[in-house]
Amino acid sequence: MAEPRFGRMLTAMVTPFGSDGGLDLARAQGLAHRLLDSGTQGLVVCGTTGESPTVFYDQKMDLFRAVVEAVAGRAPVIANAGDNCTDDSVEFAQKVVSLGVDAIMAVVPYYNKPPQEGLYRHFRSIAESVDVPVILYNIPGRCVINMTAETTLRLARDVENIVAVKEASGDLTQIAQIIDGAPDGFEVLSGDDEMTLPMMGLGGTGVISVISHVAGPRFREMIDAQAAGDHTRALRIHLELLPLMKALFMTANPIMVKKALDLQGFPVGGVRLPLVDANDEQTAELVRIMQGVGVLPA
Repeated sequence: MAEPRFGRMLTAMVTPFGSDGGLDLARAQGLAHRLLDSGTQGLVVCGTTGESPTVFYDQKMDLFRAVVEAVAGRAPVIANAGDNCTDDSVEFAQKVVSLGVDAIMAVVPYYNKPPQEGLYRHFRSIAESVDVPVILYNIPGRCVINMTAETTLRLARDVENIVAVKEASGDLTQIAQIIDGAPDGFEVLSGDDEMTLPMMGLGGTGVISVISHVAGPRFREMIDAQAAGDHTRALRIHLELLPLMKALFMTANPIMVKKALDLQGFPVGGVRLPLVDANDEQTAELVRIMQGVGVLPA
């Protein structure tokens, strides 16, 4: 497997908030260093795990700027610049690129329910407005609409700087079609920690991860083992980490991963409404699983 453009283990960073609910930019910079020190090879900023729907454009700009400054070229910084309005996404993407990010990510437009032709034109408009690589993000569980393999491949072939897709459809048949039909250099990244191993088995290049916040070294070991052909070791680590992968999604992401960071002694604040913080029962279950997996002292 060729070495991917941005690395095999990228992290979808949480967005740290202060006690007043405002951005904690210093903590975001500290989190960026923590993640890179624990095996993350690239950072995706203000995506789903970064609570993008409740972090508005001016705050996103501040956050991107802070992370780019902290990373200082040590690893790729990928900014989530896509929204459900094409014109807004184009304008915002152009502003974001001026900050020096290495790439942008753009999600399937949510709520609008566009047809496939609308998806094609949306992503093409965004990509052609910037001069950095673009990662598509297909997550029908949140966006309602699934971007088909045909649309993904059409974009991959027609638009030079569309270089990858974060696939969170959970449809291995669709994912295999994309991998099989992709032009040279186009990458398929898992958008779901649980799907990383099977997707890499099909030829996917890696993952944009959540669990890497709290189990980075072991998850990276799994990914590297799979890439090196040591499938037995990769499967063993996958099965060991699987309870934690599931626990981090026992309620809406990123509620539980923010709690997990807090439990590890690296608090990043709560979540913004309409999300709510983990309750006592959820926290107790998370503690039990983190201790069982070995990422929290018993």
